[in-house]
Amino acid sequence: MTEDRGAAGPYIEYDGLPALHGSEVKLPLIHPYAPVEAGRYVTPGGGRLTIRKSETNSAHLRITLDHLGCPAQCTPQKDNAFRRLALAAEGYCVHAGCRHRPAFSDGVMRCFEVRTSSIPLPAFVRAVLAIELGDLAPAGRLVEEAQARFGPVRPAEALDGEGQAEAGQDS
Repeated sequence: MTEDRGAAGPYIEYDGLPALHGSEVKLPLIHPYAPVEAGRYVTPGGGRLTIRKSETNSAHLRITLDHLGCPAQCTPQKDNAFRRLALAAEGYCVHAGCRHRPAFSDGVMRCFEVRTSSIPLPAFVRAVLAIELGDLAPAGRLVEEAQARFGPVRPAEALDGEGQAEAGQDS
């Protein structure tokens, strides 16, 4: 791993947040109501949020949230909310004819694939940040929206054991 990706090295206290790798202290702090664009950020809860185009599927954005060293972000309630958020994004993909499983992994590194022009990026990022800070309501609203449009999403437990799903191709 390169230093920019958080390889082992010097970790630094940062504005009351969990310790960050020396290469991460210059990352901008993302605000839930600021404009959202591709890039790498430090989140209000001390995570590292990366937004970029999916390498395997140009119709999607890949959003990763890394909570390395912060077990408080791995509670069952937060894990379930993140799973449900991934399934809400999957509802839009299934409706658009995508043939991939939801890109999601539990634990300190969470990955999502969100179809561009489905869930607005600022709304999705706000939901991710809200879960991180303990507010599950914005994610619940996105799930309800997806269910109202496309029918029930799979139960959150359906993602258990899938690990990080492969991003597939569009049809």
